[in-house]
Amino acid sequence: MKFICTQENLNKGLIIVSHIAGRSATLPILNNVLIKVSGGVISLSTTNLEIGITAKIRGKVTKEGEFTVQAKLIADYINLLPKENIELDLEEQTLFIKCDNYKTSIKGVSANDFPLIPALDERESVNLKAGDLKNALAQVMFAVAVDESRPEISGVLFSFSGKNLVIAGTDSYRLAERKIGLIGEYPGERKLIIPLRTLQEVYRILAESEDEALNILINDNQILFKFNEEISLTSRLVEGQYPDYQQIIPQESRTQAKVKTAELARVVKSASLFCKPGINDVKLSFDPAKGEITVSSVNSAVGENKVVVAAETTGEKNEVVFNYRYLLDGLNNLDSEEALLGLISDSAPGLLKPAGNQNYLYVIMPIRQ
Repeated sequence: MKFICTQENLNKGLIIVSHIAGRSATLPILNNVLIKVSGGVISLSTTNLEIGITAKIRGKVTKEGEFTVQAKLIADYINLLPKENIELDLEEQTLFIKCDNYKTSIKGVSANDFPLIPALDERESVNLKAGDLKNALAQVMFAVAVDESRPEISGVLFSFSGKNLVIAGTDSYRLAERKIGLIGEYPGERKLIIPLRTLQEVYRILAESEDEALNILINDNQILFKFNEEISLTSRLVEGQYPDYQQIIPQESRTQAKVKTAELARVVKSASLFCKPGINDVKLSFDPAKGEITVSSVNSAVGENKVVVAAETTGEKNEVVFNYRYLLDGLNNLDSEEALLGLISDSAPGLLKPAGNQNYLYVIMPIRQ
């Protein structure tokens, strides 16, 4: 194996794939990146047996072959090299690297033991705007539980139907849901649970990508994200049934309020300084007659805090106690200058939406006094 490529191309490819190469003591090959040159194509691949990422890079191929070396080591080293051409040459289980006045050798392992990253066919394929998915993931992933005892809610629900994709995440204390449109149409309906770690990697790649479209291939128990012709990510799906979360979304409210998102977030932060430790409780009192929301918190050991916020409030007088962290998470992810708050009672879930946007909602369970 021998080829020449630019430092920028190799560095970018290694940054994308090396992130999931772990510190596996039981299977050391998982710490490595597979460098493969075949058919004039240079590809870099890593896997942790749940996720597999492959990046193809441009270069001039002299000799085909394949080999594996420690992913973190080569990624860190290539990142330090000058932005010049790099020559990589494999000789007797050692990878020799030359760039400008830098010369090094890295010992590695044969590619024979590297796990196979499965290929998916295109029986089920959908396309969507990369930017739409990136924004949707940011608005949903934070609400997902990390609970190995409940793998179904440790993932994110993708519901495909017609021209729409609905993405939902919950930890049973709060729920986030975002709707986005597809390019084209999905034939029929399909629900998938995708591991949170997978989508965190998808989001990381999307954040570094400038592509406009994204292709998704779906099989019975696996999913493939194709960011372009160069980058692909394969992942297993989570088995199990996702909770029927629709039944907890309030369909009506007795009290509604429209308030400036940034102002309410700032007030909630100030109230959080006086919460009871471990409870994180802030009280919101709605007064439609005065057109205001009073945000308060009390800690007998520290003191108390009360702030009045102007709000367009309709319906009944009402109050509720929320975990301030959950409330702030919702406010910070609305992506809207104004927030809509809907409330039934102090014991029912509250509903938070961006004003003027029906594609996102956030449900938060109250703290019962």
